[in-house]
Amino acid sequence: MEERDLDRVVQIEEENFSVPWSRKSFLDSLALSHTLYVVAEQQGQIAGYCGCYQILEEAEIVNVAVDKAFRRRGVGRQMLEELMRLGKERGSFAYTLEVRAGNVPAIHLYESLGFKSLGIRKNFYEKPTEDAIIMWRHWSV
Repeated sequence: MEERDLDRVVQIEEENFSVPWSRKSFLDSLALSHTLYVVAEQQGQIAGYCGCYQILEEAEIVNVAVDKAFRRRGVGRQMLEELMRLGKERGSFAYTLEVRAGNVPAIHLYESLGFKSLGIRKNFYEKPTEDAIIMWRHWSV
């Protein structure tokens, strides 16, 4: 992801989340040395994005979103696979994320990528209030 991608990224963010990140939040995040973001392009436009914060051998996936017009086409899977491949090259061997307990399609995607549910954060999300499932994936070093 580059700064030039942010107008489209913010548009997708606003369409997908009830409490979306601002353009400034993405810009600030991109400036940090321990962040990694990727975008997926389909038919000449940005179809989705995902990112993570890396701390030593662990990474927290903080954003995953796919434009509604491009869902159910493997875009999310491809982005996450690429994010984790790049992260592994940078030394991350464990990934964690939070997902809304009611977001069954996302949970199934994460499980198919090897993530396991290992905890609950009560009332983590707002608008509407909902629990988060904490998921982890580990590779052997």
